[in-house]
Order: sequence, then structure tokens, then C-alpha cells
Amino acid sequence: MNRTDEGRPAAGAGRAAGTPPATPAAYAVVVPTLARDTLADCLAALAAAHGPGPEEIVLVDDRPDPEPGALDHPLTVLGDLRSRTTVLTSGGRGPAAARNTGLRAVTTPWVAFLDDDVQVGPHWCDQLTQDLAEASPDTGAVQGVIAVPLPGERRPTDWERGTAGLARARWITADMAYRADALEQVAGFDERFTRAFREDADLALRVLDAGWRIRQGRRTTRHPVRPADRWVSLRAQRGNADDALMLRLHGPDWWHKAVAPRGRIRSHLAVTAAGVAACVLTAAGRRRAAAVAALGWAAGTAEFAWTRIAPGPRTRDEVTTMAVTSVLIPPAATWHWLSGLWRHRAAPAWQEVAR
Repeated sequence: MNRTDEGRPAAGAGRAAGTPPATPAAYAVVVPTLARDTLADCLAALAAAHGPGPEEIVLVDDRPDPEPGALDHPLTVLGDLRSRTTVLTSGGRGPAAARNTGLRAVTTPWVAFLDDDVQVGPHWCDQLTQDLAEASPDTGAVQGVIAVPLPGERRPTDWERGTAGLARARWITADMAYRADALEQVAGFDERFTRAFREDADLALRVLDAGWRIRQGRRTTRHPVRPADRWVSLRAQRGNADDALMLRLHGPDWWHKAVAPRGRIRSHLAVTAAGVAACVLTAAGRRRAAAVAALGWAAGTAEFAWTRIAPGPRTRDEVTTMAVTSVLIPPAATWHWLSGLWRHRAAPAWQEVAR
């Protein structure tokens, strides 16, 4: 496919090129949620935003067994938009399935996806409708600008820096408006992505490969850093299984196509292999070889820990957290990566399925 330098199809490459532009005024908002405390702030910001409001709002409760009426209190902040709001459930199958559930319920030509922990800007509705009005007929999606506020009185922690990376990420559904026709053409989100990770990049790559453009809009949405415990970075290693699925679906260069950070999976595999080798060699009585392997493991672990500690606030709690998790992350990442490769070993490239 012919693409621009920004990784989008060249002008005129879209499926609908040459056809009259559709009226983009009508749009719906879909918000998957786990009924977190942040939902009320998300909805309040949407209700307060100036400009033409959404024709429909669909909240999709993705908890496995939600209580009836559990979202009644957050809905009170919607004011006049409450009458346009529908609450659905998706059975705890993850944000991709939740967004598909919401997508099937709307009838507008554009669907704006928001996460339940973001807060749209005060002029978001005005700016969104302008973004959509300026979209060419071959534009399948328009991304919002994500702003992540960080503490100004100290250096950010590892978790805060990771969240701040969302401001540079391509195509994240924290604020992403898709043309309904484009979503229908690629069959929506891939529900094999059960976490809030890579499902947005996968969808965007399929939309681009189908001949649509994706462009950056002007609207701004705030993504605060949620509080997190010290084990959050360890749990995040489950995303390596999703990277394995991306490899199967989009090939070995998917990192480049998605303009995504390469990550450290190669070094995690090497450090884990060195640690396993040290244990096996010790058990076999080969002390010298075991010592060499252990030295490699220690050097790799120390480098990883310092890479995470150096830019941070270096408080006692942060240093302790980084030291402990830097020991545990490489084997956890390796396990999830290998598990993902095995689980998705028979998954065909998405182009093969599209045919």
C-alpha cells in the first residue's frame, strides 16, 4: 500500500475517494467501563463540554457480574444527556468486546470511543465536530490529543512515565473517533485482545490496510495518572502475550507499522535464559559456567533496574519497588510472551482472514 511518511495511506488511496463527503455532525460516544471511580469525572466532563453533544452515549459495563443499577449514580452527572444514554453489559470479556457491544448499539456515521478514566476538554464537542467536518471521505478515523498531567514538584515515577507515554501513542482509544463504515469493513475490534493493550493498534492497522486514512485531530482530552500499587509494572507484563498475537496478525515488522516502542522482550528473554542457565549449571556441578551465567543475569538485571531508577524521584519506596520488580519482570515477560506465542500459534495473518 502506498503510504505517507506518517504511516498513513497517501491521498486518494481511501476506499471512498472521489465520493461526496458524508455529513459528520451526528456522532455517538461509547465508553467501556469497570465502574471505576473515574467514570463520574469522565461523564461530567463530557456533559460540560461546549458544542453539539453526541446523539447517543453507550456505557458498556464490562464487569463479569454487575449489579443492576450499579451505574445509576455516575449517570446523574450527565444532565440533559442522560436521556440519550444507554447502559449495556458485555460479560467481562475485555475492552475490545465491550467496544464492539457498544458499536452494535449505535446508528450514527461516527463513533467516538473514550476510556472511563479520561476527561474531555471544555470545548471537546465543538472540536470533535470540527475534526469530523474536516475529515476527507477516505478518512476512517480521527485521533484526539491526549494530555497526561505529571507532578511538577518532583520527577515522575516509573508508573507515571509509562502513563505519560500515552500522549505520544498512535491511535489509542482513550479518545478515538472512527467512521462506522470503516469499522464495519474490518469487523470492529478483535476480541482476542482481552486487555486494554494493543487492541487499538491492531484495529488501526487493519483500517489502514483496508485503504482508509487516520489523521490527528485538534480536540484535547486529559488522561490523569491513576494511583497504582508497586506491582502494577509486573501485572503489565501480560501485554507480552498481546504482542505475540500482533506478531501473528501483522508480521514481524508490526512494531514499525504501528510506530510502537520495540520494548525489552529480547533483553528479558536473554536475562531469563541466563538465570535459568545459572540454576541448571549449578545443579549439574559446573560451577565456573554457572558463575558466568549468573554474572550475565546480574548484569542484565542491574542494567534494567538502573534504567528505571535513574530518571525517577529515587525515593526509598520507588527504588525498592524498581529493584524488586526488575528482578521479577524478565521471567514474567518471558512467560507471557512464550504463552502468547503458543496460544496464538494457529492464528492466521488478518489479511488471510479478510480474504
